Amino acid sequence: MWFATVREVESGAAVTQLVRLGLTSYEARAYIALTGRDSFTAAQVSRVAGLPRQRIYDVLGSLVQKGLAAARPGSVVKYAATEPALALELLMATRREELHSLEQGAAATVRALTAAFIAGREQTDPLEYIEVLRDPGAVTARFDELQSSIKREILIFTKPPYAKPPQENVEGLAVVRRHEARSIYEFSVFDDPAMVEGVRRFIEQGEQARFVRELPLKLVIIDETIVMFGMQDPIAANTMELTMMVVEHPSLATVLKTAFDAYWKQGVSFEEARGRLVATGSRSA
Repeated sequence: MWFATVREVESGAAVTQLVRLGLTSYEARAYIALTGRDSFTAAQVSRVAGLPRQRIYDVLGSLVQKGLAAARPGSVVKYAATEPALALELLMATRREELHSLEQGAAATVRALTAAFIAGREQTDPLEYIEVLRDPGAVTARFDELQSSIKREILIFTKPPYAKPPQENVEGLAVVRRHEARSIYEFSVFDDPAMVEGVRRFIEQGEQARFVRELPLKLVIIDETIVMFGMQDPIAANTMELTMMVVEHPSLATVLKTAFDAYWKQGVSFEEARGRLVATGSRSA
């Protein structure tokens, strides 16, 4: 009958609760098995609790060390469970000591970190609003982040070299559908049919576009707050490498938007730009 009692207890919440109080699952199952009789041999506990024979002595030794069981010497050593109320009180006392130690450690850590935190608030980098990017992958990733952060509008000077050309900027298509988007392109986009189709797709999705013969630099302005711009090295003018800068500064964004608007007024539409180039014979239809 006691076998059924052990199985019923083990199948309930007892094992889970004992584990929460600090026992391993093997220890919890062994202790529950021990409560079913006055005493057991190690082999009997292994069989009743369903534990590996090679582990049972370690498990029982741990229970004895924790005060949850007692070893009874004899020709064959037997083990007896500590009365459950006392056993669980021992586990709770250990947990209370651990919690008290954690609380003391946490309080000491808070004191140490608070001083550093307060001192850190007083230290600021005068150029922390400026970010410099050189790696093409980092430039592309940062541009994608900026696109996803737009709340109202994005203004772009688009010119080579392209970290992500229009025909590959799938994320940008979603942007132009949801926000005001104005882009100024150089006439050179008409040199590449794939790029022409990419630009056409952006216009169809809602982008406003103008075309000029040449732009001074690559530029992105977001919500009149953040600007991303880059220029080629003036000394190594033949390189296609860029140093891109991201600056969160509303005053700078306002000034650069004025420059953007000036170029916008000079620009022409997609159809007009293509028509001019075909008429001069510099581009094919």
